[in-house]
Amino acid sequence: MNSSTDREAERYVRQSGLLPQALLRRHPVTVVGVWAIGRQVALQLGFMGVSPLTLIDPDRVERVNLGAQGYLEADLGTLKVDATAGLIARLNADVAVVTHGRRFRRTGDAAAVLFACVDSIETRGHIFAAAKDSVRFFVDGRMSAEALRVLTVSNAATLAHYPGTLFRAEEAYQGRCTARTTYYGATIAAGLMVSHFARWLRGLAVPADIMLNLLADELVGCDAGANGEVRHSA
Repeated sequence: MNSSTDREAERYVRQSGLLPQALLRRHPVTVVGVWAIGRQVALQLGFMGVSPLTLIDPDRVERVNLGAQGYLEADLGTLKVDATAGLIARLNADVAVVTHGRRFRRTGDAAAVLFACVDSIETRGHIFAAAKDSVRFFVDGRMSAEALRVLTVSNAATLAHYPGTLFRAEEAYQGRCTARTTYYGATIAAGLMVSHFARWLRGLAVPADIMLNLLADELVGCDAGANGEVRHSA
């Protein structure tokens, strides 16, 4: 294989049976928040060849981000979106990455495929309110210590279910800051989110809401009914 087209085909040949490259390229993706989960989501999508890929986050890399979020010493002081885009460019030059080093904007940032990887219920609600009328696939990843939750909106039933998960901030679990995030937990949550995207691309059913407790080895999932009611399965 010598041409650029042949080289690209060879790069993705091991995933082509599940994710044809033409299918991936028809669905640009926006990732809001490149903290622990969002950075891993962006890297996984970059490896897969999703392009263009838009990253939105106003924060810069601090030393506290190195262990749990997977940033490098050389990234310190850099915008997280730029540090992540730089690594994606090294991992896969085929991917076009657009970066916005600012907060999500209600006008202009809503996308048909959107990964919400933020750290507050209020921000999730703001993003969802902006995206709900136009989004085709929306996935929200949450993590507290070793408890993970992934919520997906991909049809009318899941669209009805999701708003009920936007509880008031004071109702959220309050874990110690030193126990909220792990690199391995973020990687697992990101993998679940990306796998739901892959299933949606292939026209397969996607669960509305799954919860995984790594410490207890416990996985609970649910589908949403026509009115947003949930059916749980262990």
